[in-house]
Amino acid sequence: MADWYRRNADIITLTLHVQPGAKRSEIAGLHGEALKIRLAAPPVEGRANEALLKFMAKLFDVPLRQVELKQGGQSRHKVVAIIGSKVEPEDLLKTDLLDVPAK
Repeated sequence: MADWYRRNADIITLTLHVQPGAKRSEIAGLHGEALKIRLAAPPVEGRANEALLKFMAKLFDVPLRQVELKQGGQSRHKVVAIIGSKVEPEDLLKTDLLDVPAK
């Protein structure tokens, strides 16, 4: 299993490295032991955190109320919990066009 997420019953806990102020919101691959997320929202007045939770809800196909920021409100390093998603975190890396060189 990967280091950047844990699944416990119906709760998925993700370790994220968030880069606010990007051109568009997207998954940018792995960053050490975290999933890197680029966010279009600026890091001002909690807007990036709000955008992150909405983006995670969309990716995991759950209502926004089932996504919670657990740690890292003021940091780029965040921990997010998602409740009741059928989406496997590993699938997020497969479906997006990531800038990863072929081995």
